[in-house]
Amino acid sequence: NSMQYRSIADLSQSIAKSAWMVPSDIDLIVGIPRSGLLAGSILALHLNKPILDFDAYLKGTDPRIGRTSKHTLASTGDSVRKVLFVDDTIATGSSMAKVREEVAAARVDDEILYCAVYGTEAQHNGVDIVFERIPTPRMFEWNMMRHKRITDSCFDIDGVLCHDPHPADNDDGLRYDSFVASAKPFYIPKLPVAHVVTSRLERYRPQTEAWLKRMGIEYGKLWMIDLPSAEERRKLKAHAPFKAKVYRESGASLFIESEDKQAEDIARLSERPVLSIEGQRIVWPDNPAANRRHIRRAGWLPPKRTLKSRIKRAALRLLNWA
Repeated sequence: NSMQYRSIADLSQSIAKSAWMVPSDIDLIVGIPRSGLLAGSILALHLNKPILDFDAYLKGTDPRIGRTSKHTLASTGDSVRKVLFVDDTIATGSSMAKVREEVAAARVDDEILYCAVYGTEAQHNGVDIVFERIPTPRMFEWNMMRHKRITDSCFDIDGVLCHDPHPADNDDGLRYDSFVASAKPFYIPKLPVAHVVTSRLERYRPQTEAWLKRMGIEYGKLWMIDLPSAEERRKLKAHAPFKAKVYRESGASLFIESEDKQAEDIARLSERPVLSIEGQRIVWPDNPAANRRHIRRAGWLPPKRTLKSRIKRAALRLLNWA
């Protein structure tokens, strides 16, 4: 199955589109840490409802005044509230089952409903409401650095693992050398990654390896462009072809690229999916958005294609030109 990806913007849109499914008489929303706090906050803002995190709810925190009340949230029988527990996703239901156990042990008298924004099925016996069905495999912007798929992925550096250099620092000289050594981290994977693939020149390898070690980033292999200068790299337009070639030959299942336009080029040249950090989307090689750009790079030729593949690509071009 194709990897499903949702950004934080997608999450907000999914909640706005499906908030009507929440009963109008809900009194309180409780976000389940960690990701459920994000989803719960967006939903609470959309519905104009108070929100608590799970631990604060169990402790009896009053959401109206933002500090612990002297009484517990267990009702006396005449003020039962309706509370909605929210998580970002549900698959097996094991995490939600633990939440239910803790709520039962707390012996609160509130009427409680359980909700997940995304579920592997449209209905799940672990929750009362599922906003949207997303089958596996799937990845979210807010958990991608902990997703097991990154262990079989290629990672760009500038704009992904660290911030992009300021144009003034991108001088292919002393200023860029200083940037490579002191770049601020951006997305740091929490698992070992298969490949780090960068358009940085090979001569910056020692500084790059030292920075990766200092950031605690574990990786299988570091790939860099072996060209004499950044000017030569620009002349050859080598960025996307180099990354696509490594991606294709490595057999990795995903490439995480900083720039949206380069993501489209890499997807087309490698004929494999690419996650664009700038666009917060997965670019698919047979996606018309990726195939609008038919670029021939100096010194690089795509692999030989079957007749079926050529017919398919020709049909896509006709669709794009229509």
